[in-house]
Amino acid sequence: MFIVSLTYTAPLDRIDALLEEHVQFLKRQYEAGIFVASGRKIPRTGGIILAKADDIEALRRQLADDPFHRENVARYDITEFSPSMTASGFEALID
Repeated sequence: MFIVSLTYTAPLDRIDALLEEHVQFLKRQYEAGIFVASGRKIPRTGGIILAKADDIEALRRQLADDPFHRENVARYDITEFSPSMTASGFEALID
């Protein structure tokens, strides 16, 4: 499991111009079973993605298709972790 922390490196007007294409990217990753959850940071300085991938390099290849990555408007910090406990209903996240 991976936590992907995006930090915007461009003004919000550039982010907003790419937002619909970014949402379509997210939807494709959900359909592929790679992304588990995602959302905006508060305050709006970036976003968080929870992802399941075979390895970090596979995840990086997926993230390279994100328009935020392509247009270099966000930095991606990736943390791998192995969930060992969850709240009820989230047991599928345990490795």
